[in-house]
Amino acid sequence: MRLDVLIGLVVVFAPLSLAAVGGVSSVFASIQHQSVEVHHWVTNREFVELFAIARGSPGPGSMLVTLIGWKAAGLAGAITATLALYLPSSLLALVVGKLWGRFSGRTWHKALQAGLAPVGVGLMIAAIATIFQAVGTGLLSWIVAAGGALVMNFFPNTSPLLLLGAGGAIFFAFGG
Repeated sequence: MRLDVLIGLVVVFAPLSLAAVGGVSSVFASIQHQSVEVHHWVTNREFVELFAIARGSPGPGSMLVTLIGWKAAGLAGAITATLALYLPSSLLALVVGKLWGRFSGRTWHKALQAGLAPVGVGLMIAAIATIFQAVGTGLLSWIVAAGGALVMNFFPNTSPLLLLGAGGAIFFAFGG
């Protein structure tokens, strides 16, 4: 176990924990950049494979960070990366949650809540773009993803299985 790798995991994932507005999905682009291009803990292909495992497995999508920690430094890396991702934001949420309700209804409170929503959406779009670039997808993938997002926006009760089936049919028909 290399101490420098464990410290690197904390230095990367603790700040991302605090920047993950809307959930860890919003910082996937930064996770990919740091893990692949800066620290070389995983290759681009390994990142995509770990991303697929994390998204396909039961549990939170943030399991990606645990898997990256595992690849970087074994069990100690997995535990370190997971704690670095969860602990800072959990402690901040605890403190802010205690204070947040006291200011409910105030103008700045409403403005802050309204202002953070587009930030979260923008971070998630950046994450999607990063994953698409890492996988090397084409225009059809972007069109199907945008179509799926529009359907979910305007028809939120649509079954995700229906969208997955429709996307698969489109790729089968048009050779995406």
